[in-house]
Amino acid sequence: MVTGGAGYIGSHTILSLLEDGHEVVVLDNLCNASREPLRRVECLAGRELAFIEGDVRDRTLLDRLFSEYSVSAVIHFAGLKAVGESVHQPLAYYENNVAGTVTLCKAMQSAGVTRLVFSSSATVYGDGHPMPLHEGLTTGTPTNPYGRSKLMVEELLRDLAASDNRWSVALLRYFNPVGAHHSGQIGEDPLGVPNNLLPFVAQVAVGRRKCLAVYGSDYHTPDGTGVRDYIHVMDLAEGHLCALSGLADGSGARTWNLGTGQGHSVFEVVKAFEQASGQLVPYRIEPRRPGDVAECWADASLAECELGWKAKRSLDDMMQDTWRWQQLNPDGYRQNTTTKTQNSSND
Repeated sequence: MVTGGAGYIGSHTILSLLEDGHEVVVLDNLCNASREPLRRVECLAGRELAFIEGDVRDRTLLDRLFSEYSVSAVIHFAGLKAVGESVHQPLAYYENNVAGTVTLCKAMQSAGVTRLVFSSSATVYGDGHPMPLHEGLTTGTPTNPYGRSKLMVEELLRDLAASDNRWSVALLRYFNPVGAHHSGQIGEDPLGVPNNLLPFVAQVAVGRRKCLAVYGSDYHTPDGTGVRDYIHVMDLAEGHLCALSGLADGSGARTWNLGTGQGHSVFEVVKAFEQASGQLVPYRIEPRRPGDVAECWADASLAECELGWKAKRSLDDMMQDTWRWQQLNPDGYRQNTTTKTQNSSND
């Protein structure tokens, strides 16, 4: 079962799961997604999946799904993820991300399903650590409610695994997913003004927006803009399969970073995208956003050692695949289907 599977990372992971021979049932409330990416996933994979529109907080629905489908493991993406939005709407983030996970785990426990891969975030490290970030570091105080909700879920999953030795939980700390499937058929399609850098850049390049907003140019970084570890979404998807296969029964809760191990600034990404697309990306400097940190990149050597996983795709691959997706889908999935317009996310 994949919760939040119609979202950006979920849809790419489902494609990898189907191509690897897994049977997949998807649960998504479509609050910031549509059925269209999953239809495209089925076409790309040449296989069907089971889709249920519903909310991970709906215990009655979850109990029905676990009784109807022979679920052996859950990959849990469902939740809200916009840092800035979380500062203004903290209750929504705690309700969706924390309470939703509690409801899911109760239903899993009742059904005897105890293998879980959780979509966490590097934000749980908080601020102030030297780079790169590794799993041996203590978690800090994340700078925003989104990050705090992810840390709360990590802690509750560790407590759950410690209380019952049947549980096997992978806590995957993502860095910054970007890019799209190389076919250009599925990619990142945020509603409204993008919260993340690369879809904003791509929408400027394709003419949907006039100018890129760069939030902060006075950080203590080489060029003053924020530095992040950008990872190709297909590398990230493959990381979920490695984690799923690497979870031994009753192994407790394990943590792995999924990143490239290299940081790139906003201006570096803009330059790389301009080179890949042949388009100029005009920008303007805006004040820093609440909750953002200056720099963040991964030490992902533990995942390579224990899971045999390593990010393979380059920054140029990320830019080219993003541009291909944006060119083929200038209006995103909305050119093929009508989506809802709430400003939240299931990625």
